[in-house]
Amino acid sequence: MTFFTEPILAIESSCDETSAAVVQGREVRSNIIASQIEMHQKWGGVVPEAAARAHVEAILPVIREALSSAGLQLSDLRGIAVTNRPGLVGALSVGVTAAKALAFSLGIPLVGVHHLEGHLMSVYGLPDEIPVPHLSLIASGGHTELVAVRAPGDYELIGHTIDDAAGEAFDKGARLMGLGYPGGRAIQQAALGGNPKRYPLPRGLRGPTRDFSFSGLKTAVMRLVDTEGVALSVPDAAASLQEAIVSVLAERVLRAADELGFETVTLVGGVAANVALRERLQAGCTQSGRRFLTPPIVLCTDNAGMIGLAGSFRLARGDRDDFSLEAQANDALFGVDE
Repeated sequence: MTFFTEPILAIESSCDETSAAVVQGREVRSNIIASQIEMHQKWGGVVPEAAARAHVEAILPVIREALSSAGLQLSDLRGIAVTNRPGLVGALSVGVTAAKALAFSLGIPLVGVHHLEGHLMSVYGLPDEIPVPHLSLIASGGHTELVAVRAPGDYELIGHTIDDAAGEAFDKGARLMGLGYPGGRAIQQAALGGNPKRYPLPRGLRGPTRDFSFSGLKTAVMRLVDTEGVALSVPDAAASLQEAIVSVLAERVLRAADELGFETVTLVGGVAANVALRERLQAGCTQSGRRFLTPPIVLCTDNAGMIGLAGSFRLARGDRDDFSLEAQANDALFGVDE
């Protein structure tokens, strides 16, 4: 497999992070992220209209900083990659418009990238050789998918959430416990020193399934908070919620790896920043003689570096988009709606 050998600019604006990166081959030369977390914290979640306006304000500054950090000028670029699906349409449109304008003015190729493919390709930001096939868990605020990666660009969905995503369960649990937004980070911090066995919480689907379900867990946390009231131990509740999510994710991944014979497991997406999940999968893979790979934290959350890695692969393969490229709220990478 080859990557584009010349520098490209990548843009990511699918939700509440405005990001630009310069990627050359598999090297992420710069990766600038302007977060909107502080703005959205007062609402307890992402407000699409506010997110789009913030992207408009941030897009040019992050592009300039990405180029400056990489020591390049616009004229040094040889391609543009941009997330155009799936995500918030208003937010995506800001990045897509900027990417098309730059590609047109510079006369260089443009390629649209699926956000989930960006996550899957984020492991190529590691210096390691990435074996294929491998089994990858995508876990984020909007997605929980178990994917057989046969090769870059060749993916098979073998398990997915039938309702809510793991990251959404973290976010809702944090809001119910009064811990704020973003929930994953807040739950992880609150769980330090907590007793994960204090509050028994449901694990969703049972039996030999490769799918996930977290809606019942969210309901159970709501009932726990209402029932316990002021007596609720937030550290114990956070630890119990984290354990419920991590145990299910790790169990499904490791069992699927056993059943399907995968020797390498990767963990990607925003929830991959969770230390307990990383440690659980690392321990399970070590015990079973498997290799476990997960990107550095900066490549787990929404960022342009991962989009640049996917774009670098696609440009090297000859993929190109014209200026009719549009933002799409939904698009199935695996042949079904994720």
